[in-house]
Amino acid sequence: MKQALQGLKVVDLSQVLAGPYCTMVLADMGAEVIKIEKYPNGDDTRTMGPFVNEESHMYMMVNRNKKGVCINLKTTEGLALFKELIQSVDVLVENYRPGVTKKLGIDYDTLKAINPGLIYCSISGYGQTGPYSQKGGYDIMAQGLSGLMHMTGEADGRPVKVGFAVNDIAAAQTALQSILMAYIYKLRSGEGQYIDVSLVESGLAWTVWEAAAYFGQGELPERTGTAHRVSAPYQGFKTQDDYILVGAGNQKLWEIFAVKVVNRPDWLDNPLFATNYSRAQHVKELEAEIESELIKHKAIYWLELLDKHGVPSSPIYSYDQTLNDPHILERGMVLSYEHPTAGSMRTLGFPAKFSQTPGQLTNAAPTLGQHNEEILQALNISDQAIQQLKAAKIIGSK
Repeated sequence: MKQALQGLKVVDLSQVLAGPYCTMVLADMGAEVIKIEKYPNGDDTRTMGPFVNEESHMYMMVNRNKKGVCINLKTTEGLALFKELIQSVDVLVENYRPGVTKKLGIDYDTLKAINPGLIYCSISGYGQTGPYSQKGGYDIMAQGLSGLMHMTGEADGRPVKVGFAVNDIAAAQTALQSILMAYIYKLRSGEGQYIDVSLVESGLAWTVWEAAAYFGQGELPERTGTAHRVSAPYQGFKTQDDYILVGAGNQKLWEIFAVKVVNRPDWLDNPLFATNYSRAQHVKELEAEIESELIKHKAIYWLELLDKHGVPSSPIYSYDQTLNDPHILERGMVLSYEHPTAGSMRTLGFPAKFSQTPGQLTNAAPTLGQHNEEILQALNISDQAIQQLKAAKIIGSK
């Protein structure tokens, strides 16, 4: 089956989440991704549980479809191997702290001299320049500095981080789209370029409605729980047995909700609830009124009624409920595969459905150094020389 990125060759020097997620998507779409892991223990996520036959679920989740090589880049011989490999690749992704790649001799300027068409993408917490560039930056710090934690949680509660590593994934997606744009430019011009992506800026760039409120009216986005800042009712509400989400986000839906779902046409005459703006300004009063009705029946009753009348709604699932929902399963968002040491495994599927060049799960995540021989033989290095590299601790495997 055809894939969109067949022929694209990528070296992945990154580890943990942001970089590996970016290169996983490239690999899912057909790129040849060679993951170069540090000697002797590899990607840090290999030490993070849970484990199956000593293989990390964390590592396997974002490194599928890649080829794995373990090279000691701190040695002259290892660096020479890397530079020989880099001559034939289109893209390099790394997430070292700024300045480290120059010390190792694998910075963009050095590699550009070897491969002028190279697209080199650096992912870091704060970017390669600026007063914070040398600070260590994990996802939670990026959530804090980008303002995300300040606007997440209940109004009278403590700041709360998003339940998954959202700035890491934002950086992965920013790097992915930037690499593809640079690749399109390379196809037209033959020129590579350097891309600088940060976790902070990637998350900040997603706060478009909040920026509109701040730049437009000087309004600071505060914590609102599940409620929307400018639309109501658009939040979670308590029913007799559980919480549900209701999104009556325009006037027509509001009127249907009030009249046909909860049988409260009198709400339409209440000046506090007359318009979307007024409802958003009096969201606490609206919430109390709505919950006084929803508490009369169980969640499933209301969800079925909301669906019947076309008012957007949803249960609030636990993660196991999500992964076993019939819609999620029919859409192929849970895949099964065989790992050479971990055995039968499950992973997440492909969120975009392509009619001609779909994503494919062709290979499990590599064991440490699994493809050393294959990659080095492609560089015309003999089997004897490979064994000597192993003995000299230039390359490693599990």
